[in-house]
Amino acid sequence: MDVSATSTAGIYLRLVSMSTSAITYLRVSTKEQAQRGGESEGFSIPAQREACQRKADALGATVVAEFVDAGESARSADRPDLQQMLKFLNARPCDFVIVHKIDRLARNRIDDVEINLAIQRSGAKLVSVTENIDETPSGMLLHGIMSSIAEFYSRNLATETRKGMLQKAKNGGTPGIVPFGYLNVRTRTTDGREMRTVAIDPDRADHARWIFETYATGEWTMTQIRDELTRRGVTSVPRPKRPARPMATSHIEKILGNRYYLGFVKFEGVWHEGRHEPLVSEATWQQVQDIRAGRVRSREKPQQHPHYLKGTVACGRCGELLGVEIVRNGRGVQYPYFYCLGRQKRRTNCDFRAVPIAALEEAVERHWRTVTIGQTHCDSIRSSIIAHIDVVMPARDKRVRAAERQVQQLRDERDILLKAHYAGAVPIDQLRDEQERIAAALANAEREVSARQLSRDQLQQALDRAVGLLDNAHEQYKRSCGQERRRMNQAVFQRLYVCDDEITESQLSDLFERLLASDLKVQLKDEEAAWSSDPVGRSMTSTNGSERKNLRPEPQVVGSNFPTLVAGTGFEPATSGL
Repeated sequence: MDVSATSTAGIYLRLVSMSTSAITYLRVSTKEQAQRGGESEGFSIPAQREACQRKADALGATVVAEFVDAGESARSADRPDLQQMLKFLNARPCDFVIVHKIDRLARNRIDDVEINLAIQRSGAKLVSVTENIDETPSGMLLHGIMSSIAEFYSRNLATETRKGMLQKAKNGGTPGIVPFGYLNVRTRTTDGREMRTVAIDPDRADHARWIFETYATGEWTMTQIRDELTRRGVTSVPRPKRPARPMATSHIEKILGNRYYLGFVKFEGVWHEGRHEPLVSEATWQQVQDIRAGRVRSREKPQQHPHYLKGTVACGRCGELLGVEIVRNGRGVQYPYFYCLGRQKRRTNCDFRAVPIAALEEAVERHWRTVTIGQTHCDSIRSSIIAHIDVVMPARDKRVRAAERQVQQLRDERDILLKAHYAGAVPIDQLRDEQERIAAALANAEREVSARQLSRDQLQQALDRAVGLLDNAHEQYKRSCGQERRRMNQAVFQRLYVCDDEITESQLSDLFERLLASDLKVQLKDEEAAWSSDPVGRSMTSTNGSERKNLRPEPQVVGSNFPTLVAGTGFEPATSGL
């Protein structure tokens, strides 16, 4: 050996290559094990390292490399350091691969066979510190037995764990990590036993409520909510494998679709009634889902070129919604305009001509004169509806009790459905569909109960606000900002149809079509008669004196309501739209 021509590191590598060499593989299944006791590697990894080193010393081998998977399950071979070890063996063969036990390497027979073949192809031998395995027939038999035992242990543990988690979910507990706004905590019972439970996160629960309540207004997008949370400095909860980070749009989308915030726990696709405190009401939850679904149906993407008229204005030729586009000329001057989505995506043969945004804004502003009425007409509407409320109020209590019974029946139906699923009588796919149906019906029933419990004074105040808008609609609209104009447009109009820079047709919302109906008094009298004949509402149907004229197909979009107005169910009877 030419010592003078070789570095110290080179001498060491040559000496190692001339002696018996070994590599060690260490593993623990969870991050908790890897960090137990506050140590950087916990207790198990150092103990495995010492045992493997003693085994290497007994074999007269030098450990040339160590590979550690901390917090990685052996149920899969896709572990980073295991794969690095196999690559290392291909590039630099050695004599032994030392593990503490066979189950550190694999916990299923297929992976065990594949890993052992890779080790054998490299020319190395697998050595277990605690098990006497070798290439003799008895050693190979023992290896197979121990590998099968490891697989049995893993599968049995998974089965028992699943049973425990299912039982926990049935009892209302949370089997897993809680979502944003909650915390997994450990407490002790009076007899000293440790119990894992769920608590409200004092730093994030109010933000979770705010996300739902803000989105339910219809005025905010997920991107805007994300930006506001970032401005506030709100982050996710730090986890062992994932540090705290700003809220992402995908995270907010998951929050808005998670029924956990209603007080339910999901396990294997089934929702169970939880013991944790809900952060949102059924009404708010359903409003959020309606807005999400409505934006999908209407193809409205408010985060792209937002404008207060989007979702309200539509093409007067084909009925498709109008979108916003901004083009620039060669000098960089911007030209914003509305265009027909149907024409752009070639869903129709529409010949709609693009309309400059400023021109359409002026056209909509002029159109508000058509819903502005005089003080005398407003007083007539107000007095007619107040008289109507006084007539139907005595029968309303019976409707409230009927709605309350419906709420209880739906809750009982939900419980019976779950029990049938536990007994194996209802497959999981059917259970999911039924749970969604019951949840939607329950939200509607609870909204109905809440609306019908409004006092006479509350109804009159809401009526005054609605009629007061009509008395001075055009002037109020001119003085309003963009967000206020959006609320007013979506409260009063279902759609505004545009042709050649003008509003050619308009479709009023249910509430304002009723208020402006020429035969309002006749409709109210018919409804009072229907209330008298059917006070409980078993056969109640819409009793409009005249059929509504739909100039276009009924739109399937849910937007925000003008906050100074009540919803359609705010005026009795709820079935008629007032």
